[in-house]
Amino acid sequence: IEMAADGNPPVQHRLSLSYRASQITFGSIFLGNVPVHEEVHRCAGQIYGYKGCVRDFQVNNKELFIIDEALGGKNVENCNVPICDYHPCHNGGTCTSDAENWFCECPKLYSGKLCQFATCDENPCGNGATCFPKSRRDAVCLCPYGRSGILCSDAINISQPSFSGTDVFGYTSFLAYSTIPHITFYYEFRLKFQLANHHSALQDNLIFFTGQKGQGLNGDDFLELGLRNGRVVYSYNLGSGTATIISKPLDLTLSIHVIHLGRYLQKGWLKVDDQKNKTVTSPGRLVGLNVFGQFYLGGYREYTPELLPKGSRFKNSFQGCIFDVQVRTSMNQEFKSPGTPEGHPNSGRSVGQCKDSPCSLIKCRNGGKCIESGSTVYCDCLPGWKGAFCTETVSVCEPEHDPPHLCKQGGTCVPLPKGYTCHCPLGTTGTYCEQG
Repeated sequence: IEMAADGNPPVQHRLSLSYRASQITFGSIFLGNVPVHEEVHRCAGQIYGYKGCVRDFQVNNKELFIIDEALGGKNVENCNVPICDYHPCHNGGTCTSDAENWFCECPKLYSGKLCQFATCDENPCGNGATCFPKSRRDAVCLCPYGRSGILCSDAINISQPSFSGTDVFGYTSFLAYSTIPHITFYYEFRLKFQLANHHSALQDNLIFFTGQKGQGLNGDDFLELGLRNGRVVYSYNLGSGTATIISKPLDLTLSIHVIHLGRYLQKGWLKVDDQKNKTVTSPGRLVGLNVFGQFYLGGYREYTPELLPKGSRFKNSFQGCIFDVQVRTSMNQEFKSPGTPEGHPNSGRSVGQCKDSPCSLIKCRNGGKCIESGSTVYCDCLPGWKGAFCTETVSVCEPEHDPPHLCKQGGTCVPLPKGYTCHCPLGTTGTYCEQG
């Protein structure tokens, strides 16, 4: 048995039985006291009636409306302390009350009398996916590396990763590899990429990043590559200032672009497609790149560019395919893939296989539109429909219904065969509980 009060840690008590406990059936739940004619188990001891106010009552995930759902009662009256003085609403809900009634106006994505329920509380997503509440009733599963489908239950083989940029929920697609060792004084990278479209070349897109994060200081060591205004941008900071090389504009008639870049001590160089090799020397006297973080490809886990060091704040993650990424940290080494010996990342989000469409496996009903973001896929339903495949109708009483129901002051909307009615809380009346 476990109990917690006033936000304190729960207190537990365990009882070991030497026999198998039999199943029993409970009777009614009594609140405040037990009527004199009810039998009380002898182990319960003497029961005294409670004096005070009971605000909210919930059993498992079901809210019980103390007055509306009670089967009977005696000597119960309204509590005269304004409920909003206790700030009962959760998750940013706004409490409104008068002398007899109160209710919570909930922000988007939350429901329940106290705004205590969020769509992702009962996470339907599998395999470590990120659950995002698309509405108060429906969730979208942002799939991790190697998974796809509505609930991220389908395994996919990724040989040429496809990145989807920043989705409508504000999350970026990315792959994260383990730290690249021995990168301090020398490195060379080779990679190829294919743009999703010409527009994506003109945006502010990150191709890869490794470095110190979260400080935003001029002395943060980092190495990054990205696209800005149709040009490839290569930057690094050894701790005494940022060195940057900007290529000529990309030839957008090319389907695949090839990049070769490197650095030895302070001197860096970049070659893009058939353009001439460009070089730069970093400022200051420091010659070593000290980065211990993961190597991010296509984007980064956090979706606020301000968390990246100054000089490296690309606003979006990459849109298109990045493949054949190879690195070496010595002139005498062979090029190899980052990450594990097999070139697998440690983690990732919303990354698909290039030229594969997860929407080809999904059929949205009732006019719903399939939306894909890398390996993440969901149905965008027309008004009046909901559910993973837009197969469920939206009840007139649900928050998504357009127009919304008109029940006021905490009135409960109850759907009827034609329209709805409002069950009014104690102290209100009228068609929509609008009168005190």
